[in-house]
Amino acid sequence: MPSLKSIKKRIESVKNTEQITRAMYMVSAAKLRRAQENAENSRPFSSTLETTIKHLVARLDSVDHPLLIHRDEVKTAEVVLFTSDRGLCGGFNANMIKSAEAFFRENAETYEEIHLSAIGRRGGDYFKRRKRTPRKTTTNLVREVNFELARDIADELTERYTSGEVDAVFLLYPRFKSAMTQVPTLFKLLPFEFDTEEEETGAMVDYIYEPSVEELLDQLLPRQVRTQVYTAMLESVASEHGARMTAMDSATSNASDMIDRLTLQYNRARQAAITTELMEIISGAEAQKG
Repeated sequence: MPSLKSIKKRIESVKNTEQITRAMYMVSAAKLRRAQENAENSRPFSSTLETTIKHLVARLDSVDHPLLIHRDEVKTAEVVLFTSDRGLCGGFNANMIKSAEAFFRENAETYEEIHLSAIGRRGGDYFKRRKRTPRKTTTNLVREVNFELARDIADELTERYTSGEVDAVFLLYPRFKSAMTQVPTLFKLLPFEFDTEEEETGAMVDYIYEPSVEELLDQLLPRQVRTQVYTAMLESVASEHGARMTAMDSATSNASDMIDRLTLQYNRARQAAITTELMEIISGAEAQKG
C-alpha cells in the first residue's frame, strides 16, 4: 500500500491540475461566446452572396469566367486543412486529421497529386512526420483571425487555381454546431459549383444589371472565395474553443473524482496506520504485564 506521504503528495498534485483545467475551462467558455456569435453571424452573408452569384450565373448564356469553368483534365488538387495550434481540446484535431487522411485515401486515383495547406500547427506537424509536408502552414489563427488574413489566403489560392498550378481547391474545416459537436466539413472552394436550375419556373425574374452580369461576377466571385475562407476560419476558432471547453470540463470533473478516491484511500491508510500503532501499544503493554 502506498505511504501516507505519497498519497498526500498525489492529492496535492491532482488539486493543482484541477485548478489549471478549471481556469482553462473558464477562459475557453468566455472566448466561445464571442467566437460562436462571429461564426453564426457570418453564415447568412456567405449564404446570401452564394445565392446572388447563383442567380447571376443562371442568366449567363455561356460560362467563361476562370473561377467557374470546370477543366476537362483535373490532375492536381489542394486541401486546406484547419486544426489548432495547441492540444488539450479532446478529439478536435484527431477528427480533422482523420477526415484529411480519408480524403487523401479516397481521392488517390482521382488526382495525380494532392497538395496540403495547413492552418494550425497540429495538422501541419502531423503530416510532416508522415512525409506529406504541407506547402504552407499558417499559425496563430485564434489570435489573428481577421478578414485581411482570410483575403491573403484566398487570393493566393485563387492565383494558384487561375494559373493552373492546381485544378481544384478544397476547404476541410470543423463546422461548429455546439460546444460538444464539431463536424468536419469538406467544401469545394474552386471551381465554383452551383446548381443553377430553379425550383420554380416563375422564380427566374429578369433584371437590368448595371454594370453587366460579367462585371458583377468579376467582383463577386473573388469576394465569395474570401468570404468562404473567412467563414471557415470563424467556424474553426469557435469549434476549437468549444472542444477545449468541453475537454477541460471533463478533465476537471475527472480530477475531482480522483481527489475523492485518493482522499478515501488516504483516510483508509491513515486509519490502518493508527490501528497498527494501537495494536503495537496494546501488545507492548500486555508484554510488560506478563
